[in-house]
Amino acid sequence: MREAYHVELEQLADRLAAMSVQVADAMEQATKALLEADLGLAEQVISNDAKVDDARADCEEKAYALLALQAPVATDLRTVLAAIHAAESLERMGDLALHVAKAARRRHPEAVLPEAVRAYFAEMGTVAVRLARKTEQIIKTKDVEAARELETDDDQVDDIHRHLFTVLMNREWPHGVAAAVDVTLLGRFYERFADHAVSVARRMVFVVTGKMPGYGTSEDL
Repeated sequence: MREAYHVELEQLADRLAAMSVQVADAMEQATKALLEADLGLAEQVISNDAKVDDARADCEEKAYALLALQAPVATDLRTVLAAIHAAESLERMGDLALHVAKAARRRHPEAVLPEAVRAYFAEMGTVAVRLARKTEQIIKTKDVEAARELETDDDQVDDIHRHLFTVLMNREWPHGVAAAVDVTLLGRFYERFADHAVSVARRMVFVVTGKMPGYGTSEDL
């Protein structure tokens, strides 16, 4: 029975890792759709979002079943609780990729982004996808150091996001209010995507150490 139980825990982690792949692919495709005004790719991201929602529901169902039937304690309990929270964060990452794809679809056949900011979004997209792919490995390995290193990548997204505001606040911004609103919202989507990836990594640190990073110790993520 205990062996079967631990197999179920491993399967739960596998489901979370698979969700990380899904949302990484979604953001990669959504960013390409955004930069290239690719309607077909945007539609693909939009239609695939239901699969991410289904994956979250499946993870939560399995996790609650383990809580009810196995009454886990210590590390096992932390694993199940972390899975519930991580599934929520991963589903939100899928939603944020969806928002990017919808922006590309809404403005098609026109480009959403002015040329002046395209490079910033290309870089944010690259970093965001890298975060999600690293998250997959962290879920699989429970590598605490790798989880803590994710913060550096997140800082890159934060820095670009802040710089976008200086671009938008320039009096010589020539692209109008609608473009400024699009850039503001899209920048926020990428920034939140990265934050959720860090949140998942923190949950994995919690599983291993029993402490939730980010709350006032020198060892925080």
